[in-house]
Amino acid sequence: MSLDANRSALRRSLADGLLRRGPLEAVATTIIAAGVVMLMQPFSLTLYSWSFATTLLGTVMFTIVSKVRE
Repeated sequence: MSLDANRSALRRSLADGLLRRGPLEAVATTIIAAGVVMLMQPFSLTLYSWSFATTLLGTVMFTIVSKVRE
C-alpha cells in the first residue's frame, strides 16, 4: 500500500470515529450546559455576557449534528 493510500485510510477511519452523531451530540449538549451554567452563575459579568452566545452555538451545533449520519 502506498503512503497516500495509508493517509487516506487513516483519514477515513478518523472521520468515521470522530464525525459520528453520538460524540458530536455529546459535545453540543456539553456546550449548551456550559452556556446555561454561565447564565446562572453570579460571579462573573463576562461569563454572563457570553452565556447566550455559548448556548446559541451549542444549539446550532446540535441542530447541524442531528443531520449527520448515525
